[in-house]
Amino acid sequence: MDIQVLGALGVREGGVSITPTAPKARQVLALLALHADQVVPVSALVQELWADRPPRSARTTLQTYVLQLRELITAALAEGTAGTVSAKDVLVTCPSGYRLNTRGGASDVRDFERLAGLGYRAMDAGDHPRAARLLREALGLWSGTPFADVQSGSQLDIESRRLQESRLCALDQRIEADLRLGRHRELLAELTVLVSQYGTHENLHAQFMLALQRSGRRSEALDVYRRLRTTLVRELGIEPSVALRRLQRSILLAGPEQTADSPEKAPRLASAAG
Repeated sequence: MDIQVLGALGVREGGVSITPTAPKARQVLALLALHADQVVPVSALVQELWADRPPRSARTTLQTYVLQLRELITAALAEGTAGTVSAKDVLVTCPSGYRLNTRGGASDVRDFERLAGLGYRAMDAGDHPRAARLLREALGLWSGTPFADVQSGSQLDIESRRLQESRLCALDQRIEADLRLGRHRELLAELTVLVSQYGTHENLHAQFMLALQRSGRRSEALDVYRRLRTTLVRELGIEPSVALRRLQRSILLAGPEQTADSPEKAPRLASAAG
């Protein structure tokens, strides 16, 4: 089984799609796929489908959605070479819930977390080329917002936010690795977009300031700081962090003729996601 949730939902058994078109059944499959090879409690599925107001027939209706998924799995297995495997072996009923059994198949979430973890360890070891490569590969698994084409309830909303925060952390570290490798000019276009998208994220702004300064664009780096400060004061009622103010002062003191090409580490900042 191959699972994709980092964008549009796609679940294939033996190369055949088992993704239903019915919205509620898609929600069930999305939550099962995200937690593939783990038991998803009935309570979590009910919460996802109906929030705090489930109908009296909630469990029976959930069983109907599971049956619909098993019918799709049965059809997919019939086209493949699964042998004696049945739909109940793939979508397993457990005492407390259901488990989607991938039987060793691929999951983009698992691949992302594995590659990102290797990238973080490479960063900790000072192996910035390897870190940049692994984190870029991890981020390449994303094609959009998680569960982009699924009608999400509370459970999927929480998971989507968690995954997007994980992506942002990996992105932050990949940019950090690229800065350490002296790729400041190559980062300028990407960071221009990111600071617009994340208007109060201090670390992305710090990275942009460094990339601009190292590219000989000191005044623009200082403009980035001024715009961020205005946004933070207006929207959140706070001043930039001490670390960011220190970075601004260092750029001021560096002078316009100094581009700071040395691969110094960007300051780590407590960022507010915007």
